[in-house]
Amino acid sequence: MLRYFISIIFVSFSFLAKGQSEPLDLQQKDTVEYKQEYGLRVGADLNRLIFSFIDEDYTGFELVGDYRITEKLYLAAELGNEEKTQTEDLSNTPLYNYTSSGSYIKLGVDLNTYENWFGMNNAITVGGRYSVASFSQTLNDYSIFESNRFFNPEEFLPGAQPGEEFSSLSASWLEFVFGIKAELFANIYIGMSVRLGFLVTNKEEERFPNLWIPGFNRVTDGSNFGVSYNYSISYFIPLYKKAKKKKEKSPETE
Repeated sequence: MLRYFISIIFVSFSFLAKGQSEPLDLQQKDTVEYKQEYGLRVGADLNRLIFSFIDEDYTGFELVGDYRITEKLYLAAELGNEEKTQTEDLSNTPLYNYTSSGSYIKLGVDLNTYENWFGMNNAITVGGRYSVASFSQTLNDYSIFESNRFFNPEEFLPGAQPGEEFSSLSASWLEFVFGIKAELFANIYIGMSVRLGFLVTNKEEERFPNLWIPGFNRVTDGSNFGVSYNYSISYFIPLYKKAKKKKEKSPETE
């Protein structure tokens, strides 16, 4: 019986010694796989909707959307229609009143520069768009004004008449976009963006220049640059999930 107890004691000590000889791993390994939601976000521009109600000379609507393809990269698009009537002045003297009306589409990408906590999908983005617009302009009315019209005082635009519509106009431009999106409620986002556009092509009527392009806004004489902005509300439709990539720790932080 004594030999039996002695044997048990020796076996216990041998297992204990073996366990102590192996190094202890004090770092707990994270075995939980964190997944992020990927999908489609669609919405509308609030700015154009509000101005359509408060400005009798403007009607506009724009759909916005983006699709997440990587952790930071999004495909993005805007599709809209605008109509605006305005008067051009020279030294507080009305020259002509016209209406621009047409549709546009913008396609490009956004890169999210904001580092989210797990479960958040807020964004501070920089991106670009290639944009195309098709529209028409109607010369509603005009006034005669020029300092050098001694021989032709009645002529304003060669062959142009009040009420004449100039159709089949088009323009294309590049946009640099800076934007912000924040989750207001579950899957509901508010956003805003500022856009700097550069006209690439501008097909216009010789008798009447393109003065305001849907999606681009006012065309400045002697410049190809334009500025626009939007305020959006959108809904995120989750389609699938992907594991979030873990950042490798640098030797200095270990």
